[in-house]
Amino acid sequence: MYLALLVIFLQCSEICTQERVFTFNAVHIKVQPSVKVKNGAPMSIICHADISKSTDFNLQHNITVFKDEKLVFMSVSGKGDARYEVPMARSSHTGDYRCVVEANGKKRYSDSLHVWVTGMTKPILIAEKKEVFEGEVVKLRCELPEEVPPLHFIFRKMKMNSKPKEKLTYELQRNFSVIEFPIEEGDNILQFDCLGKRNVKFEFETSEPSNRTLITVKEPFIKPTLRIKPSSNITEGKEIQFECSTVVAKMRDIEIMLLRNKTILSSVRDQTTLKYSAVATLEDSGEYLCKVEEGKASKIATRNVVVTELFPKPVLTASMNKLDENKELTLSCSIKDFQNASFSILRRNSNGGILLRNSRNFTTRAKVNDTGLYICKAEVNRIVKESKPVMIQVYAPVSMPNISVFSGLPEVVLGKPLKLTCCLKMGTPPITFTFYKGNKAKKEIVTNNTCAVFLDEDIKQNDKGQYKCGARNHHSSGMKTSKILNITVIVPIRNISLGSVPYGEVEDGGETAFLCSVKEGSWPILFRIFRKTDRDVLLFERSEHADRVMWQKKEMSRQDTGTYYCIASNRANVSAKSHPITINVILASWQKGVITAFVLIPIAGVVILAVWWFWCKKKNAKGPSMEMSRSALATNSTSEKLSRQHDGDYYSGSGYIEDGENHMKSTDENKGPDLESAEVEYTEVEVSTLDPHRAPVQKGTETVYSEIRKANNDSVENRHSVSMHFYVRHYG
Repeated sequence: MYLALLVIFLQCSEICTQERVFTFNAVHIKVQPSVKVKNGAPMSIICHADISKSTDFNLQHNITVFKDEKLVFMSVSGKGDARYEVPMARSSHTGDYRCVVEANGKKRYSDSLHVWVTGMTKPILIAEKKEVFEGEVVKLRCELPEEVPPLHFIFRKMKMNSKPKEKLTYELQRNFSVIEFPIEEGDNILQFDCLGKRNVKFEFETSEPSNRTLITVKEPFIKPTLRIKPSSNITEGKEIQFECSTVVAKMRDIEIMLLRNKTILSSVRDQTTLKYSAVATLEDSGEYLCKVEEGKASKIATRNVVVTELFPKPVLTASMNKLDENKELTLSCSIKDFQNASFSILRRNSNGGILLRNSRNFTTRAKVNDTGLYICKAEVNRIVKESKPVMIQVYAPVSMPNISVFSGLPEVVLGKPLKLTCCLKMGTPPITFTFYKGNKAKKEIVTNNTCAVFLDEDIKQNDKGQYKCGARNHHSSGMKTSKILNITVIVPIRNISLGSVPYGEVEDGGETAFLCSVKEGSWPILFRIFRKTDRDVLLFERSEHADRVMWQKKEMSRQDTGTYYCIASNRANVSAKSHPITINVILASWQKGVITAFVLIPIAGVVILAVWWFWCKKKNAKGPSMEMSRSALATNSTSEKLSRQHDGDYYSGSGYIEDGENHMKSTDENKGPDLESAEVEYTEVEVSTLDPHRAPVQKGTETVYSEIRKANNDSVENRHSVSMHFYVRHYG
């Protein structure tokens, strides 16, 4: 029974589960009445979910509406629709909308929908003051209620019969803006308003104008009046008077100024009238300006003044402008068509001028110090006029110039420029210098000095180097020429080499000659020979009027082994270095003999002792038969005599050839290794003996018995060895 109930429960659960299956087909969003909504009109954002279900059951939905990714509305219901109502749409509602539907862990998004609320609210303009003075400012505040920044504001200032003046501001975080408008001269009744602008999808939308605000402007003072006496026929020398006045509403920080050509002639403060007078001159002609200021307010009045010339400027003339020293100079001052004037002649300096004479004419014998600017002045009725300056140049004759090399020495390195100077002890600038190189000439004009510099960049090895210079100025004495300067052209060192005799190897204690030579280079040449070490060592140094030098080192030692090189230099201050050579100091012949005597002979003795010891050891190993045969052979050889004559010299001596020294192969390869069974043969040989003192030849015969032992041993050391013993005796 329980089992049946369990089966029924499970089947019912499965049926219930199958009945609550659903899926989202789509989620839609729309706006009513349209995507473009007028500002202030109602607006509805509708979100609809299209859902498919297995059966009809109640499904709870979470519907969320976002504007520009910010949550603006949320609804939970069993229906698939939700409505976001906006009673009065404003520009702040403009943006991108979308909705999200979520149910039982499933979520679906709608597409994005852009809604544009067209139009803007009317801005509100507020003025801080309704009545202001000229020079003050009007502070205005323009607000766009219910608008969301960023916003643009346009302020407008309007007055009768004038084009409005605008000011623009941009507010990034506020929906209002505050500015100040200055009140200028001539402003009386002003009107202000403002507008708002915003950017929607790269398009600007502008609000309607705000309310207009009326501002009344008061004058702090009236426009000034400028009076001039006399008003006409103003002639140089007469007094001219100026009067500038105004009427103020309230005396506070009033300032009156009189200007001519933007130069302030006079000024007063906290007064309503300014007076100024002066003796009229021709320079007083021009426009005069009376200006009244209070704070930021200012007003002006202008008048033009023309002053008639009483007499023209005087003219200064000189008998000559350029003259020799000690020549007579005459200066004359005159005014065209006018004689009744007081004249004076002056020499101008930094302090103004030095009076030379109160006269129309001035004569003097010129000196060099009289060079300078001269003027004359003329005075009539307190009017003083000055002539244009005249330049007088007095010349002293040039002395004979002196030409020299700038570096001091009369020489130049080949390939480098030659710098020459030509100087004078006396002479008034400007001076024209002429440099000569042979027949070629070059001019240099010096204005404020008595020296000139010449640069010759075309130096050749075969140049004779003859230079001179000439100098002249405006003195009548003409040109003077220097003495001829001879220049030595120094050829730098090139192609240096080092050699030695003997080359490469030299015996210890021997002599070596080093030869350092150059192919090009002016004399004298400084030769230096070095040996390379950790710090190069200078071995030899000599200055020669030649292109080579030889240095002999008398006794070379083993420490002199190494690398050698030489360096040569001359007055060109450019050193040349040779390729290095290597010298090996080897042992001398006598040193080799000593080494042989003290080293090789003891070694040879040791070798001989070793051979003798080895021979003795082998000798002791032989049988008694060998000893007996050897003794018998020795007895017979001493008792027998051989008288045999030869035509040659005699040779006497005894020799022993042991196994290990000279080996003779046995012809019988089948002999056994047993030393006891070795065969003994006796052979008679003929020997000639040479007298060691080269005495007369003695002839004779001698019987020599030789014992030859044949041994056939299989061992490595004694295989096929033959022992031979010679016993030789010669007659006296």
